[in-house]
Amino acid sequence: MIAPALIGLGALYLWPFISTFVKSFMDVPVFGAGEFTGVDNYTKLLGDEDFWRALGNSALYTGLVLLGVPIAIVLAALIEQAAKGRTIYRVLFFLPVVTLPVAVGMVWRFILNGDFGVLNYLLSLVGLPGEYWVADDRFTIYAFAVVGIWMGLGINLIILGAGLQSIPVELYEASALDGASRVRQFFSVTLPLLSPSVFFVTVLTTISALQMFDLVFVMLGSINNTALDGSKTIVYLFYEAAFVQFKQGYGAAIAIVLLAIIMIATAIQFRLQRRWVNYD
Repeated sequence: MIAPALIGLGALYLWPFISTFVKSFMDVPVFGAGEFTGVDNYTKLLGDEDFWRALGNSALYTGLVLLGVPIAIVLAALIEQAAKGRTIYRVLFFLPVVTLPVAVGMVWRFILNGDFGVLNYLLSLVGLPGEYWVADDRFTIYAFAVVGIWMGLGINLIILGAGLQSIPVELYEASALDGASRVRQFFSVTLPLLSPSVFFVTVLTTISALQMFDLVFVMLGSINNTALDGSKTIVYLFYEAAFVQFKQGYGAAIAIVLLAIIMIATAIQFRLQRRWVNYD
């Protein structure tokens, strides 16, 4: 009965992982069989400045996008308290989730354009100078993070909203009888009981952020963008190595290292959740 699922899992997940892992120890040309090179790809990767820059960019982007989690908590709580229009609010926030990332990137690329972008126009109305948000590597990661937070709010609100609805109303009534204010209820009742949902959202956000590629690819436009070298993420570096430079072995090594980073980050989160997540 479970054979179809196992076959699909093996064909779509297990076999690609094994193939990528094997290729990471090889020099694989575009045509023909590859040559075993041992750990040369990993040695080269650890000495590659572009890799460490991309790793730093991915870490910075992940940290910034995680700031969207407390924003989602506050918004979910406000929506839950709304007397009317809860469904409308959720639908509006969820729209970016069902929109193609390429379309989202193109729209934000126009908004953040340094010459005729909407953001710089609005800043000029209040006398503030505009910047080249997607053409200057001092700002690109922060621009990506703003878009990433905006895109992730919808799914986070759905998950956190479900968590809020599972909290018994009696607990709020009892705390109110004890004289707890709305703020005290939020920190003493809502947050502790919402912590499993917050933990789940945090894990999903971290994994998604470390895999970010489409925003870099779409918002920077082309390889002629002067900010590209300083704005690459790990996944973009993998794409560039495997599909632009056709260094499949080196690209496979990047993919395996990224998998290891995600596994370590997830393991750390599961370890730390014992200290703050309340399952009672």
